[in-house]
Amino acid sequence: MTVLLLLAAAALNLAAAANAQVHLPDYTAGAASVSLVRVVLAAVGLALGYVWAAYMAEPLAATLAFLTGFGVVHVPAAAILFFKRLRGSGKS
Repeated sequence: MTVLLLLAAAALNLAAAANAQVHLPDYTAGAASVSLVRVVLAAVGLALGYVWAAYMAEPLAATLAFLTGFGVVHVPAAAILFFKRLRGSGKS
């Protein structure tokens, strides 16, 4: 049961990560700003994923926990970009 929950969480959070990474250039002015945000999101995601995976004994659970931790960092960014899209905002 735990692995199924981790699989579902990893899938949802990785979808949010992909969404944030794909739409980031649409709402961020400047290539340097896009790169900076991507690096920060990736670094924090890797760190959180590592921390979450460190508490799992089973390799599959650890991998799924890592992917979930990586993806969950992107959820706020994906939400912000979603609302900017709904509002019709330009680059900022």
